[in-house]
Amino acid sequence: MKNSFAEGSENVLPCIFAAAGLTLSKGEASLFAQANPLGFILFKRNCDNPAQVKALVEHLKELVGRDCPILIDQEGGRVARLKPPYWGVHKPMRYYGEMYERSGAESAKDSLRADMTALAGELTALGINVDCAPVLDLLFDGAHDIIGDRSFGGDPAIVAELGEVVCEAFIEAGVTPIIKHIPGHGRALSDSHKELPHVKDASFDDLIKKDFAPFTALSKTEVGAQVWAMTAHMTYEALGDDLPMSLSAASIQKVIREEIGFNGVLICDDLDMKALDAYGSSVAKKAVKALTAGCDLALYCAGKLSVMEELASELPRISNGALRRLGNAAGVNNMAV
Repeated sequence: MKNSFAEGSENVLPCIFAAAGLTLSKGEASLFAQANPLGFILFKRNCDNPAQVKALVEHLKELVGRDCPILIDQEGGRVARLKPPYWGVHKPMRYYGEMYERSGAESAKDSLRADMTALAGELTALGINVDCAPVLDLLFDGAHDIIGDRSFGGDPAIVAELGEVVCEAFIEAGVTPIIKHIPGHGRALSDSHKELPHVKDASFDDLIKKDFAPFTALSKTEVGAQVWAMTAHMTYEALGDDLPMSLSAASIQKVIREEIGFNGVLICDDLDMKALDAYGSSVAKKAVKALTAGCDLALYCAGKLSVMEELASELPRISNGALRRLGNAAGVNNMAV
């Protein structure tokens, strides 16, 4: 099994697919082998016990013939696809933010590093090599609780510092982190799984100093080029753009690439979320818009075979720019051309 995309990289589909259950159907196996998506994401529906998850992961990698990215949302706290009795319970990130505020930086960082190292070890034992964490969104009073205790807190400097600890622990263990939800989901008054949040009460200067700041700070660190980032399906009035960040070429370039300075792999949040309902008649059309806007990868989580077949038929092959950024990323994603 190859560990790199150096050969045949032009045939990779810039999309993350998902399976419907604990094992693959014949239709899924056939499609995955033919379409050659960049990788796959696992959910609770795919995870029953360690032997089963490991077998599923191995099957997925065999179908595409390489040690491809296998993603999961295992943040700690309430967002955890792997649960007891087979896997451990990990604290929500707010716990460590509060520890930092109460007991100081070193105590919080040491405890967080130990917890995230243990979490990453559970993933690598299964062959999972990419985690959609940490959350760098700020905690705002009065905001929707979709972020809530998933956030380290409301201080951008503390969020950035603790986020860097998580990224370092993951990378050292062999797991690629995905920071989210760039450029900041914390002010949302609604859940983007259900509708499109629109931030109205913040100036561009406010956004720079607060919401964007953790992403900017982490982008300047040694791990900044090694991580992936996931976009927020949100609009921000201060940007003067009616399109959600995930679909806006102007905002991705101006905010994520230039203002924040993030130069790593950019993956959009799930294309099946209702926040994007008004922006395409199909998941495939929204995926094309996200890739055209500047996302390197499209993410589809629902696992419907017919939708993945349409994605496979309509999406372009992966871009050279995406391959270069993947080549700089940590972990298995060494795909430099």
